[in-house]
Amino acid sequence: MPLDAGVHPDVRHDEAEWSDPHRILTESATLGDALRRARDHSSRSIEDMSAATRVHVRYLRALEQGDFTALPSQAFALGYVRAYAAALGLDEQLAGERFKRESPHAPVGLQPPTGVDVREARRRSPRLIAAAAALVFAVIGWNVFQRVSLMQAPSPPAIAETPETWSLGSAPGVVRLGAPRAAPPDQTVPVLYITPGLEAELSGVDAEMAAGGEVAAAAPAAPVQRAFNPRGASYGASPTASNVVIQAQRPASIVVRMADNRVLFARQLAAGESWRAPRDVTAVIDVSEPSAFTVYLNGEYEGPLAAAVTPLAGLNARAQAAARQTAADLAQRTGPPPPAG
Repeated sequence: MPLDAGVHPDVRHDEAEWSDPHRILTESATLGDALRRARDHSSRSIEDMSAATRVHVRYLRALEQGDFTALPSQAFALGYVRAYAAALGLDEQLAGERFKRESPHAPVGLQPPTGVDVREARRRSPRLIAAAAALVFAVIGWNVFQRVSLMQAPSPPAIAETPETWSLGSAPGVVRLGAPRAAPPDQTVPVLYITPGLEAELSGVDAEMAAGGEVAAAAPAAPVQRAFNPRGASYGASPTASNVVIQAQRPASIVVRMADNRVLFARQLAAGESWRAPRDVTAVIDVSEPSAFTVYLNGEYEGPLAAAVTPLAGLNARAQAAARQTAADLAQRTGPPPPAG
């Protein structure tokens, strides 16, 4: 109930009334009247107060009009009242207490559960099912209609409609076909590319000299052996400091002992792994299975290892002799170098 202070809300009070924030709230008929009178006295619009309090205009207007049904829950509305009173220079605690008295928060009893009525849903189920079935049948029917409309009867082959005469006159009778022609040559195969100098290097005969008639008959070239192809890790000396390579074709062990019986190299080599022998080293190669190792001299295939125990000096000597012979053959084929100048 509003406080009866014996003062009509429309009566104009003196300036002493506005100096006391308690008096405005206690002598006004309602809280809304007190808020409205305070705002009128401050000469500010309700939009200005909304910007100052960060409260929506409709909530401030509802407070001034006493329309508490337009407000949110009491906790939020109480905060709006206190913010509005503080912005107007009124006592926010007193304004909050009066708001509680004028809009008591009545406890809400238990309400029946809300949701979809089961009986209403059961009553509408047949219609929903019928509508869904009609939609499905419409889609299926439309697809069947489209397929049937696109289907056409098979047309007879064109050869069946070929007339007996291909030109004016009588029919030729029996038409005989000749033998099939050969297929055209394939134009997508590129011309074979020959690396310049490769033929001269392998056979010792220059292709340009042979074409010009300078060479009557080319000497038969020595067969090209298989080159060393590392297929795993390489141990031992560097490629520039070695002429002998021993490669394992399958897993096997190798031990290299020097003259003073010190072990230079010992390992179980996997297939593809190799060991490069250093030059000018006196050692003995001892393997578990000679046929499991292949020897390469100067990078060319020499053959399998001959024995389980092989002196390294013999392999190095054979590699150096083969290198000298290759150099001599190359010098004989190419001739002496032209004189300088």
